[in-house]
Amino acid sequence: MTRLTRAVRGLVTALAAVLAVTAGSATARAETGPRAPKDFVALRTVDPTILQEMRYFTPHNFVGERIDGYDQPICILTRQAAEALHKAQLKLLRRGYTLKVYDCYRPQRAVNHFVRWAEDLDDQAMKGEFYPNVDKTRLFEDGYIAEKSGHSRGSTMDLTIVRLPARPTRPYHPGEPLVPCYAPKDERFPDNSVDMGTGFDCFDTLAHTLDPRVQGVQRANRLLLKSTLEGLGFVNLAEEWWHYTYKPEPYPDTYFDFPVSRKSLAGGR
Repeated sequence: MTRLTRAVRGLVTALAAVLAVTAGSATARAETGPRAPKDFVALRTVDPTILQEMRYFTPHNFVGERIDGYDQPICILTRQAAEALHKAQLKLLRRGYTLKVYDCYRPQRAVNHFVRWAEDLDDQAMKGEFYPNVDKTRLFEDGYIAEKSGHSRGSTMDLTIVRLPARPTRPYHPGEPLVPCYAPKDERFPDNSVDMGTGFDCFDTLAHTLDPRVQGVQRANRLLLKSTLEGLGFVNLAEEWWHYTYKPEPYPDTYFDFPVSRKSLAGGR
């Protein structure tokens, strides 16, 4: 073997080693992906009694398909928000109710999915239920869709109240007839929630928490949720009766993008 051949072979061997290390590092990064800070938890580890109906893991939402980033149907929150929610649950349990969450932490990739859907004016498959009176061209202007969401900061959740004993909610079957989200409770898609006047994610002014047209039992139910949560540091979004943020937020300016998955959490829980 010539000196030149040995040199070339040595160079090839070294290059192969570098490539192997680089590929291994890339694989490790791909397997790991973005992870949550250590103070993010699965709500179930703080309070297993709170019901979870994670809508964006299912096709029963305004897009009509599972949303990007929802790898598992679990609620993830900052520990501070989860512990405050546990205190609210204790208050409601004593009155014969339980909380139910529809959405909690939401990765930025899910928000991006919403934006892509909103920009596709031809996709109006779920209009009949979630935005029957809203022209899709106005979703950004009217504030129903935005490029950033407080959910991505980890201390915001969408939730409701269910009277105990809780009855199961039947699954949504894609393609089934849609009923407007503001229809009477016994006509719209079944939900074991108390009657809040509209369904969850209803793009309509009737979903405004204190809309004067919502009275009687429906208003009382909204106020029960509002008073219970606000007494423990939560702030309601006035345009959505289901939307609350725990204050002060530990990450008020950070929008996370780790997947909704136990693997994203410290210890994989």
